[in-house]
Amino acid sequence: AALRQHQRVAFVPTMGNLHEGHLSLMRAARAYGDVVVSSIFVNRLQFGPNEDFERYPRTLQEDCAKLESANVDHLFAPEESELYPQPQNFFIQPGSCYDSILEGACRPGHFNGVATVVAKLFNIVRPDVALFGKKDYQQLIILRNMVRELNMSIRVLGCGTIRETDGLALSSRNAYLGPDERAEAHRLYA
Repeated sequence: AALRQHQRVAFVPTMGNLHEGHLSLMRAARAYGDVVVSSIFVNRLQFGPNEDFERYPRTLQEDCAKLESANVDHLFAPEESELYPQPQNFFIQPGSCYDSILEGACRPGHFNGVATVVAKLFNIVRPDVALFGKKDYQQLIILRNMVRELNMSIRVLGCGTIRETDGLALSSRNAYLGPDERAEAHRLYA
């Protein structure tokens, strides 16, 4: 609260296992805020029953070093019990126009979990501006609309996708790809 009185706060929420795509958001945040805050939280609510919540890479020590090198001022890395001290009964539901297309159609409930945790993080951090990668474009649009429709005084910015030399978008989950899958993955960009 003391920081917000005289300084603009820029916020970059993440699930950790940081790569250059995340760090580019941290560096861009400096242009929009006097103080840069990042969060690391692997959000159970956005994972489906057969998805990778348990094995999602958790690399907090390495991530802290990367955040320090990117000049992030503050890290918020809550435990699950801090964000969800009891079972979550209230959710932000983006609406059927999002659930019926693209990733929403393939991952039922995913965007409810994303919007709910981001709303909670926004309420805790209270940023002036929040930065997200355009790699997750549907998520970016949902969060922009959430902020607008819920009258949150936060500016949501989308930043360009950072790619490997062959065009594949950087992603924490790229580590799951075997050699054959990795050789084919760049074709998505093409």
